Amino acid sequence: MELDLSPKLAKKVYGGDGGSYSAWCPSELPMLREGNIGAAKLALGKNGFALPRYSDSSKVAYVLQGVGVAGIILPESEEKVVAIKKGDAIALPFGVITWWYNKDDTELEVLFMGDTSKGHKAGQFTDFFLTGTNGIFTGFTTDFVKRAWDVDDDTAKALIGNQQGQGIVKLDAKVKMPEPKPDHRKGMALNCEEAPLDTDIKNAGNVVLLTTKNLPLVGQVGLGADLVRLEGNAMCSPGFSCDSALQVTYIVKGSGRLQVVGVNGKRVLETIVKPGNLLIVPRFFVVSKIADPEGLSWFSIITTPNPVFTHLAGSIGAWKAISPELLQAAFKVPAETEKLFRSKRTNDAIFFPPSQ
Repeated sequence: MELDLSPKLAKKVYGGDGGSYSAWCPSELPMLREGNIGAAKLALGKNGFALPRYSDSSKVAYVLQGVGVAGIILPESEEKVVAIKKGDAIALPFGVITWWYNKDDTELEVLFMGDTSKGHKAGQFTDFFLTGTNGIFTGFTTDFVKRAWDVDDDTAKALIGNQQGQGIVKLDAKVKMPEPKPDHRKGMALNCEEAPLDTDIKNAGNVVLLTTKNLPLVGQVGLGADLVRLEGNAMCSPGFSCDSALQVTYIVKGSGRLQVVGVNGKRVLETIVKPGNLLIVPRFFVVSKIADPEGLSWFSIITTPNPVFTHLAGSIGAWKAISPELLQAAFKVPAETEKLFRSKRTNDAIFFPPSQ
């Protein structure tokens, strides 16, 4: 049976007054299970607080909108209290405890994508909460809590039962939360909207790569990522991951046409992508996008920390490296056609401006 590659939207899993947590389900997007990839979104309203938790999967977090605070506790390390804003990417290795807080009027929205190969369920994140009605304290008996944390009976019962929220709560405006520290951002977060561009093609598009060079923690996560912004009516060259990595793409802004070609030259997907869509391109399949007039932006993770791509068109396209005689034989075309083919796209790399 062929896999359904069509883009999907996230569905709400839980939430309340403080915000909501949504996820993509492997039953609706089978490539999640096939590729051992998880994807979810956290949305926090004003004074929304995502309770401390750790996950069974390594992830990359990307702030889609808003400003807020993230608490990050690496194993055997002090808490990092990081100010976050739209465009920030954060690498979250195994064993990291995190909490998230929004004191602003604008909703804080954070995307999570990661590797579930070592998780409890293929294609899904499983979070373990430290507090709340589904937190680890509720699973232990009072005597275990008293003994482990050396507290009296009343304190143990308060630790177990006082927090009646689950996953996300809304705090009273008077509650004082830790203030972010500027030096805690270093090495923890990279703003993809402000970082130096790795590729910038005039009137076509640009890309920022998230690798071990600009955010070393992605090496521990085992994932790479990028933010691509395509200008109106511009095209992204057909290409594929040549190191057997999967590419998981979330549409951040705008819309456009997308085509994917797979085995035996079969077009396996042709669709319009819009904000909120998530899609996964199978290994070695070729994908290309053309932006609508308002442009198209997407954030992707790649299942290797330093991905390598082969582009089939443009000045760095694979065809440019192939000898003229071989091209003529492969396409079964005369020399004149081969010369015309080779003479095109000599200046444009991976993004092509709109046709004049």
